[in-house]
Amino acid sequence: MKIGDILSPECVKLPLSATTKDGIIKELVDTLAAAGLADDPAELLASALEREGLMSTGIGKGVAIPHGRAKGVKRMAAAFGIARQSVEFGSLDGLPVQIFFFIATPGSIVADHVRALALVSRILNREGIREQLLRAPDAAAALAVLSQVERAEAK
Repeated sequence: MKIGDILSPECVKLPLSATTKDGIIKELVDTLAAAGLADDPAELLASALEREGLMSTGIGKGVAIPHGRAKGVKRMAAAFGIARQSVEFGSLDGLPVQIFFFIATPGSIVADHVRALALVSRILNREGIREQLLRAPDAAAALAVLSQVERAEAK
């Protein structure tokens, strides 16, 4: 699995405009819905917020990987965004978050969902990648950083 398999250019948003945890998640869900990848954004949002209620998806180092499952999701898809101002997210390390990678999955998919979470976590755990993403001036530049990582890993 590659990030390019689940993240399309129209689902990359820089900068995100929301300033709260719930607002960021809603903005990313709305991005997926606008791209035609989530037929019922309310269901997907409820799933993601329920998941957040169990334990924060703020994995630390300024990164969060919120995720949700919904029948209205046509295929596993992702939305990526960067907030120019840090957002309190209840992260494991207590630090606020700027880098967000939302994964939406149909209810029937389990193994690929876990693989996607692991892939995103592994890539965003690298300080150099995070720094490049935070310096990206726009969505195209951020997507180029992620694509470059994939090409380098393929070698």
